[in-house]
Amino acid sequence: MGEYRSRRRERRSIAALPGDSEAQYLLNAEENILQSISARASVPEVLNEICTALDCQIGNISSCISLPEDYMKSAAEIARNAALFGLHTFFSASILAESGEELGSLEIYSCARRNAWADEIRSIERAACLAAIAIERDIQEGQKRSWCSPEGATC
Repeated sequence: MGEYRSRRRERRSIAALPGDSEAQYLLNAEENILQSISARASVPEVLNEICTALDCQIGNISSCISLPEDYMKSAAEIARNAALFGLHTFFSASILAESGEELGSLEIYSCARRNAWADEIRSIERAACLAAIAIERDIQEGQKRSWCSPEGATC
């Protein structure tokens, strides 16, 4: 329930103003995320903000970012739980460092069984890039704080 409240609060902070175009919404959301990264917000907070923006932009999806050390155990559990709620796997993307090292995984579930469109794939790739920036910055600063929830995922 805490996660739901958190996401609702974040949606209000990045919601487009009346009359704003979809492109303006995306620019506002990305600007907020980059400001959070530069302000050294916690990685779970930034990853949640990324998932929220992506969920709002594409619609009828639920996205979740898992980190490598917890990916195998959490991915299977998340997929199982998603299926219980009638969600279908929509897309999966690796979050990669500039060096090619895997930093995490972005899993997306949809209410309807369908494939992602080209513009949605571009948005997903952009979200994965923002997640990589946030995670890499934290690693480079040697902070690698307690990123994960007990389940190992930041959703």
